[in-house]
Amino acid sequence: MKKITAMLLCLCLLLGCAAVAEDAAFTPGTYEATGKGFGETVPVSVKVTVDENAITAVEIEGDEEEPFGKPQFETYAAALVGRADAEIDAVAGATMTRDGIAEAVEKALAEARGETADAGGAAEMSFTAGTYEATSEGYNGPVTVSVTYGEGAIESIDIVSSVETDHVGTVAFDIMIPEMLEANGSGVDGVSGATFSTRALRNAVNDTALLAGCTNMDAFKSAKVEHVAGEPVEVEYDVVVVGAGGAGMAAAAQAAQDGNTVLVIEKNAEVGGNTLVSGGQYQSVMPYLVWDPADPDATTGIYEHDGQTYEKVKSVQGCIDELKMILNWFEEPFDEAWYVDNEFVAGDAAELSKHGVHAEYLPILKELKGEIQAYLDWAQPQLDAGVPESQLALFSTLNLHKFQTYYGGLRQSADKTQWIYGDVDLVSQFIDGGQGLKEWLEDQGATFHEDSQQTLIGALWYRENEFIGSTIDLDGDGENEMGRWGSYFAAPMATIYAANDVNNIMIRTTATDLIVEDGRVVGVKAVHYDGTPVTAKATKGVILATGGYAANIDMVLDGNVYWSSEYLTKATKTTNRSSQVGDGIRMAEAVGAATTGMGFTQLMPISWVDNGNLAFGGGNYACWINPTTGHRFVDEGSERDVLSLAEFKNGMEVNGTKGVFLEFYNKEQMMPAPMQLAEGDFDGRYYRRTIAELPELFEELGVTADPEVVIQTIRDYDMAVMERANKINEGNFPDVGKGISSRTVGNVEKNEDGSYNIESYDLDNALLTIRLMAPSTHHTMGGVLVDTQRHVLDENGEIIPGLYAAGEVTGGIHGGNRLGGNAIVEIFVSGRTAAQAVSADNE
Repeated sequence: MKKITAMLLCLCLLLGCAAVAEDAAFTPGTYEATGKGFGETVPVSVKVTVDENAITAVEIEGDEEEPFGKPQFETYAAALVGRADAEIDAVAGATMTRDGIAEAVEKALAEARGETADAGGAAEMSFTAGTYEATSEGYNGPVTVSVTYGEGAIESIDIVSSVETDHVGTVAFDIMIPEMLEANGSGVDGVSGATFSTRALRNAVNDTALLAGCTNMDAFKSAKVEHVAGEPVEVEYDVVVVGAGGAGMAAAAQAAQDGNTVLVIEKNAEVGGNTLVSGGQYQSVMPYLVWDPADPDATTGIYEHDGQTYEKVKSVQGCIDELKMILNWFEEPFDEAWYVDNEFVAGDAAELSKHGVHAEYLPILKELKGEIQAYLDWAQPQLDAGVPESQLALFSTLNLHKFQTYYGGLRQSADKTQWIYGDVDLVSQFIDGGQGLKEWLEDQGATFHEDSQQTLIGALWYRENEFIGSTIDLDGDGENEMGRWGSYFAAPMATIYAANDVNNIMIRTTATDLIVEDGRVVGVKAVHYDGTPVTAKATKGVILATGGYAANIDMVLDGNVYWSSEYLTKATKTTNRSSQVGDGIRMAEAVGAATTGMGFTQLMPISWVDNGNLAFGGGNYACWINPTTGHRFVDEGSERDVLSLAEFKNGMEVNGTKGVFLEFYNKEQMMPAPMQLAEGDFDGRYYRRTIAELPELFEELGVTADPEVVIQTIRDYDMAVMERANKINEGNFPDVGKGISSRTVGNVEKNEDGSYNIESYDLDNALLTIRLMAPSTHHTMGGVLVDTQRHVLDENGEIIPGLYAAGEVTGGIHGGNRLGGNAIVEIFVSGRTAAQAVSADNE
């Protein structure tokens, strides 16, 4: 039949019988067009085939529609067949992709109808003159714009309000608004790494055009500034760094300090990478803030770098129990055979401690046991005398950090054929190197809180260092650069530019290939956003610092050996910026680099349900609730993969997002800067309610748990926190035990000795924060294979001359799961290490 049909079609064409009837809707054929979907730098493209009356076939492409829309391409294509328009329903979680496809299909159909669409900025259109406001959702929340129109053109575009991340979302506005004014429309190119902010601006401006009665919305949405490639750029530096996140900027600053000329190539519109949207705290014990075996009764310590005296940080209820567990850790070789017939439960350190330790970590364990025993010899008599643990100085050492990184990253593949854990030399290197990191950054102008050792989700201990900003005014506006930007980027940037007049950071430039001559990497091929080709030669070395690939769900799924396909799917969202797609790994592989750990990806258990972005927080102060049963389902202070798996098993599904759970904590809980939430509610993310208001909220959210069960669970949880802290018992936590807990969900007063005044406990009148969160891809454990000097190695373990790597682009460091806060310290230490190795290799 197919052959007969083809023959008849050919015969009709030869005889001219394919002439279009006068009342036909379309001219039969295939038409191509593009539209703006989820991806901003790469649009959705369609090929639409029509007969005289309807669509007969649709092909859809769009590399940036992961992880939301690409899995729905076939669904949308099938829904369009047989239609004469682009009106199709959206699949939950892929609405933006649907909108882009619909826009592209409508353009194609318009061409099939014989309509001519002028995509240039000079297209005729008119507006009702005036000023109009509109709002659209961005990365962190709503973006509101005010646009003034004359009768034939946009006159001004202003951001009325926005909570987008400085130097990530805001830079997209700075680039796109002038181009929109020049193009007289919203179809200008998006900004790499700022997809959500780009889309929010575009959608809001489109809405104002509708309010202004734009007479040609197709032309308005298509109007853009055409970028013309310039003459090829050829440059030469001592060191070329690819990627301007934390690792890249640390490498560049260190290289500049070592007297090298440096070029940094960055695909995004500003430096910062994924570091700029991370929590920003870094794990490293500050000895002056913790228990000192040389002066065990000391209540203060001196930070030698500034000469100031600070109060010792206090322990938290449950820390000593954790130390006692480690003290009893079995010292025989790790028994993999036991786990052949028994389930390996990630995060169950108590069980893990019974089955030995890998030989290379045994010396660290033995030293750590000696340190713990000395602490307990001092602490136990005080505990026995009734002193609360919260009044004792915190125990924290480098060996504790190393050993927790080991067992926190020790994981087994789903099929039980592989074990993975961090390379002891790489682990020791970044943890030891973290000791001088704060001083190095502060010498360049960074500022940090010097008096605290916080924790965050999946960190396992209290040793996080909190940034403040800097003493640097980069842009000359009279104000110092603050936040992550100030501490981690303004400071190194000042160093890079002050070193000489040659150093440069080339933004909006994507590296594509490494240049190899006579077996040595000698440079980088790249392309500027306008198409201008760039050849950057490196006389001493190239440092890859391009980050991981958590935003490339295909690459994540490709080698996955850890997560069940029931949980990790093409629909899984990410906390990462859209630029984190693994291009550095692919470039390294192309010149022979080996990789390791590619089957393991960490999921972030506290991500917003609507877009997958990082919600920030720590589990020590919160109670997590199963939205179906109303009970707790996990120790909230567990490792990130443990929390994520528990969420998948116990959470509900919301608009296609699996593993959605409820977090409860007291509204008055003090939160570090990145974790602070705006007042009021953010629909779909967080709410402020008393327990009396829970029934109405649960009905609104589709939560089926009985509110009374939830309330009783929280009461029982709080009582366990108070009773353990007051040493009434070990803490009878409801449903699941809890290792470390710092406060109650309800209101309660404290006695002078730091114990809880249980009689003052009040949950009824407490204002609670309730957050809805779920897992998203966050940190990829795998990457290129490196040695301790961050030379990139080939499959034989041999150094690839001239090539170095630092940060998340590398593998072998965190095992199968990274501890919270370990990324920042590792990327900065490894960036400096790589730069120092370049200098050493060229002496």
